[in-house]
Amino acid sequence: MNAPRTRVQRRPVHGVLLLDKPLGLSSNDALQKVKWLLRAEKAGHTGTLDPLATGVLPLCFGAATKFSQLQLEAAKTYEAIARLGQTTTTADAEGEVLRERTIDAAALTPENLAAVQARFTGPLSQVPPMYSALKKDGKALYEYARAGIEIERPARDVTIHALQLSLTQDSDGLPAVRMVVTCSKGTYIRTLAEDVGEALGCGAHLRALRRIDTGGLGVERCITLAQLESMDEAQRQAQLQPVDALLAGHTPVTLGEQDAARFLTGLRRRGTWADAPSVAVYGERPRALLGVGHVLRGELIPERLLSPLEIQQILEGTPRP
Repeated sequence: MNAPRTRVQRRPVHGVLLLDKPLGLSSNDALQKVKWLLRAEKAGHTGTLDPLATGVLPLCFGAATKFSQLQLEAAKTYEAIARLGQTTTTADAEGEVLRERTIDAAALTPENLAAVQARFTGPLSQVPPMYSALKKDGKALYEYARAGIEIERPARDVTIHALQLSLTQDSDGLPAVRMVVTCSKGTYIRTLAEDVGEALGCGAHLRALRRIDTGGLGVERCITLAQLESMDEAQRQAQLQPVDALLAGHTPVTLGEQDAARFLTGLRRRGTWADAPSVAVYGERPRALLGVGHVLRGELIPERLLSPLEIQQILEGTPRP
């Protein structure tokens, strides 16, 4: 007979945990594991990583969930390995091999790699892969793909801010290209790997993918799930970054006591601030994040606000039952 499961007593937790997501785990499964370890009441992540991808996955707790959308929009950097000479049904290692092609060594010169690198840097138009979570009539494209149905997909505009290509080998010791890509939201690295392979004349598919930065949050700041599991509760709590870790690109604005109180009710404030599309607003005494907004013609306009209770809990630290 199974022993009854112990009910976890949840508590208010506010902040951001930078997780180095392990291979084979979905982003939501990783989130639920960390939420359980922290006993957090409210949690969310900032955009998914495929189970076959590893790397930076910012997990938001409490008040930080209000700003998770900002990371969805942020530029991201990936390190990817694409096997040359082979294409698959899914454009990655999970699919069945579609075609084997000879790799022409003459096409893999440093000069040709540089030319391909330049060709795929800047604004691009990408057709999303069939094996993706995009929806058509309420159904994910990968569901159609598994049923053998091809759906017409409109091309999407993306931007490759930076791309570095170099020759390497994959985990099986076969010829591959290493790609370090900084790209806009919505870029499919699988599609980029396929396109780079075609440009090199031999085709390719993605063998490994690691996100090493998202919105300035680098993998060197991340903690693994195994490390987190080995810690006691106080050590886990200490791994949390403050809520405003998600607001690094925002212009800080500090308000006095009266203006801060009015701003928290959603009222606009007037001042001598320069126009700014994204501002992080703080109270002066005590120093506390109030929310985000923007400044237009000397007017501070609220967008997303913390509640007084959230601010109090952050200032006092997470209360323990």
